[in-house]
Amino acid sequence: MLYQFLKLIVGLGIRLYYKRIVVKNIQFLDHEGPMIIIANHPNTLMDAWMVGHVCKQPIYYMAKGTFFNSPFKKWILKGLNMIPINRQTDIKVKGVNNADSFEECYSILEEGKTLVIFPEGNSHLERQLRQLKSGAARIALETEKRNNRDLNLKIVPMGIFYAQAEKFRSSVLINIGQGIRVTDHVDLFTENSGLAAKKLTEKFRLILERVLVTAENSDQEKMIEELFHFLREKEDAADIEKGAAFMQELKERVEEIQLLRPYLIADIQQLLQSIRWQSEKLQIQTDFVNRRFRSRLYLMQITLSILFLLIGLPLFLFGIAHNFLQYKSTDLLIPRLTKYVEYYAALGVLIGLILYPASYFGFVFLADHFLEISLWLKLLYFCSMPLSGIYAHTFAKYLKRTGHKWKYIFLIFNEKEALKDLQLKRKKLGSLLYG
Repeated sequence: MLYQFLKLIVGLGIRLYYKRIVVKNIQFLDHEGPMIIIANHPNTLMDAWMVGHVCKQPIYYMAKGTFFNSPFKKWILKGLNMIPINRQTDIKVKGVNNADSFEECYSILEEGKTLVIFPEGNSHLERQLRQLKSGAARIALETEKRNNRDLNLKIVPMGIFYAQAEKFRSSVLINIGQGIRVTDHVDLFTENSGLAAKKLTEKFRLILERVLVTAENSDQEKMIEELFHFLREKEDAADIEKGAAFMQELKERVEEIQLLRPYLIADIQQLLQSIRWQSEKLQIQTDFVNRRFRSRLYLMQITLSILFLLIGLPLFLFGIAHNFLQYKSTDLLIPRLTKYVEYYAALGVLIGLILYPASYFGFVFLADHFLEISLWLKLLYFCSMPLSGIYAHTFAKYLKRTGHKWKYIFLIFNEKEALKDLQLKRKKLGSLLYG
């Protein structure tokens, strides 16, 4: 009961924090029997919540013991079906016994339930798939061994791709892969548990890589991110599926060049540096670089933008008045609570679930105190505040975007040669990559 309630509350927070959550191949989660979901781990607690948000059935998670360092945290996390584990790299938490935790995992799977494990072990906000720990493989093999390979246990890979993991109202893509069985490794596990777990972990890595957009190292990741921002088309900018597919395509192109024409990598890096420097100097958004300027179209867009701004201004001001203080307070609180960007989204959701409703109740109380409004008006007023807050955030981004359009028009007339040079460099970058 507590799990369903917390899942509902956290799910609401997730839907408000992220603008769009896209799930691919959800049919692979349909399975009669126990299941272990293995996933990448870029965004700490948010990853676990995201998996829970996608799965219809109750799921259980393995989580590091340091999360369970107070009675309140322990109560909340246990309510979310989280199982503590003391990792070698962390301070041991009193009351957390790894042997008991593993026994709980075996029992959960033997009951036909679903367990989530992040085999990377720790969380870093990057697109690299780090070395996998063998714990997931050991749990799977031990459970099948105990039950004479009759459990029908399935391992399902899940790739979590955040457009901007820490950013409010960004997007998420969850790509689910076809599951595998582990029974063919049980005999080896009986003879040599370490070798069997290692071999199965290698197999886990292969199936995870198929559902992820990964980079081999930080240098490659940086290059792919920059290529993505400089080369993607405007119409694909808001589509996370196309964005992930394009990033994967760029990775494949970069790896092909590194293998067959490694001498081009230095040219690509130099061109990226030049485009980055010139874009910053001109203060232009990268997706404006390759636009064709059509005066009539831009005049119409600017006119419509002004009309929209005038019409939407009252609702924007209403949303700002009821949400600005909470929004800024959250922005100020999070960096003071943690120095790790991987925790920003999870903390944003937790703080928001407390701060925003509390402030909305305060506004309703004040309105009723001074105006004595009816119950229906109270409900309407309460519901209007979060909706207008989301609208205000969208409106503010639209204002910023309109400002970039004005900047682009200014550059067309005042920095035409510099803009043309930037466009030629972008075209050359595409030729180097695809030529």
